[in-house]
Amino acid sequence: MPTRPLVGVIACRREVEGHSAHAVTDKYLSALRAYGMAPVVLPVWQDAVDGDLLGHLDGLLLTGSYSNVEPARYGAERAPENTRDDLHRDAAALAWIPAAIARGLSLLGICRGFQELNVAYGGSLHQAVQNVPGLGDHREPDADYATRYAPAHDIDIVPGSRLAVLHPELHSRVNSLHQQGIERLAENLVVEARAPDGLIEAVSVAGASSFALAVQWHPEWQPQEHSLYHAIFQGFAAACREHSERREPSLAK
Repeated sequence: MPTRPLVGVIACRREVEGHSAHAVTDKYLSALRAYGMAPVVLPVWQDAVDGDLLGHLDGLLLTGSYSNVEPARYGAERAPENTRDDLHRDAAALAWIPAAIARGLSLLGICRGFQELNVAYGGSLHQAVQNVPGLGDHREPDADYATRYAPAHDIDIVPGSRLAVLHPELHSRVNSLHQQGIERLAENLVVEARAPDGLIEAVSVAGASSFALAVQWHPEWQPQEHSLYHAIFQGFAAACREHSERREPSLAK
């Protein structure tokens, strides 16, 4: 029986019961498991990023988080609305992203992970999208989880894009739980989808040898009930399995 592909899931550095902890919300781990992948939580340290561990993985998942990428990482002053940092995660994510792509690992970025991908390759972020003229308010309502994660706005998928290959229907509705978003797109990222106000909602890495997609919304929330979310996780899982099948013979030598 083939082994399930190993997917590293970046942790957030948080305080739990008075102690520093490396934490991942269960919904990300459960989504990977539901699609036949084996999640492995990756701890983060600001001053000790172990790139060697990527060699044991088939994919990398960059999760959402209440924290934001430190604005100094993209040469900006801090906006008043930007109040939550995770410098340990910044260091790990910005080191692992190019290393994972160079190794041919599959990569899926979600929300903060979408923003990390842009910053890792030289892009910048709006720190408060709701204050940008012409852009809407993409923050979630103060409500129960079902309401917060319900589809909130339309997106248009770029025809012929990698996302369009996964989901041929070019119009969909997605949830929206973010304050930040892409301001300047990194040069080697490709726009895959936009919201009606023009804000970029999905990107891919140009020239990546494997699956390398990131989205601003949260497809990990009940993905099997939403055709676009389902297609994303199916595509990610298939790419991770392909990598696992290539990796297993080398491990047997």
